[in-house]
Amino acid sequence: MQSQSAIATRGALSNPAVRFEPYTREVPLPERPRTQVRSERIGKVISRNTSPDLGFDRSVNPYRGCEHGCIYCYARPTHAFLGLSPGLDFETKLIARPNAPEQLAKELAGRGYRPQVMALGTNTDPYQPIERDRRITRGVLEVLRDHRHPVAITTKGTMVERDVDILAEMGPDLCRVGLSVTTLDDDLARKLEPRVPVPSRRLRAIARLAEAGVQVRVMVSPTIPGLTDHEVEAILHAARDAGAVAASMIPLRLPLEVAPLFEEWLRNHVPDRARKVLNRVREFHGGKLYDAGFGQRMRGRGVHADLLQQRFHRACASLGLAYKLPALRTDLFRVPDRTGQMSLF
Repeated sequence: MQSQSAIATRGALSNPAVRFEPYTREVPLPERPRTQVRSERIGKVISRNTSPDLGFDRSVNPYRGCEHGCIYCYARPTHAFLGLSPGLDFETKLIARPNAPEQLAKELAGRGYRPQVMALGTNTDPYQPIERDRRITRGVLEVLRDHRHPVAITTKGTMVERDVDILAEMGPDLCRVGLSVTTLDDDLARKLEPRVPVPSRRLRAIARLAEAGVQVRVMVSPTIPGLTDHEVEAILHAARDAGAVAASMIPLRLPLEVAPLFEEWLRNHVPDRARKVLNRVREFHGGKLYDAGFGQRMRGRGVHADLLQQRFHRACASLGLAYKLPALRTDLFRVPDRTGQMSLF
């Protein structure tokens, strides 16, 4: 794995070898790597899961890889399944799925389909920069709106404001948005999340959505022990003032290649705090940098993890931020036409 100093507007400092490949080769990293996008036509767009840690059982991801470049992104290891590195490749070699809206409409029309909340943006961000031109996420939302299918969006991208017309039309019965704010320090955010709008801009997006009647959850995720965990109360307060009605928090997760990438980032950007952060992360995961066990991976364990949860819940209670919101409705679902014929009524 070749490493170098920080690359302008990118999160990873290296391109670790793909774990499935038997051979590795050293390729010099460009000083300013350009974003490359290729398209793939998919035969199935709805992904299913049975994880007890997740509040949804289905999701749609319009893109693979993410230009936002968040160094801590738990989705980075998925790029290895494409024969690409979870490092710099993950944020520069992207895949768009232009037929996702068309395929989604087909799957919603399946005879065995039963509606439940569709999660949008659970693996990579649906509002990363390439969405501005590709507009695949908007197409997916149009299909969900047309068939009155409930959707929960997860994003860091303020481009979600562009689709406020669709979100407002769906209303609180059918949609809500989770917007992630990891820190209020714009300078730190530019290093952690190099191509994400700065936190101050994300707070304005919360306000814009709230003004339009869209329910917004602020996600203090990931909370990085020893680096951003002291900001939890301040983030919740700022988000509540902007119009958020709910909140959630997940401590830092470092699966597979994410752990060495994040450690490399720490030693380059905040060397004075690297040891403290890594030790605290190990405390959260039973002495390891990551524990994938259900029930623990999303909250951590130990004294510091428990204190963090207590602080979070106490702050939510004092600010009037909900942890759980009323369930989105599934009884409004309109089954897409399965015949291709126009309705008589």
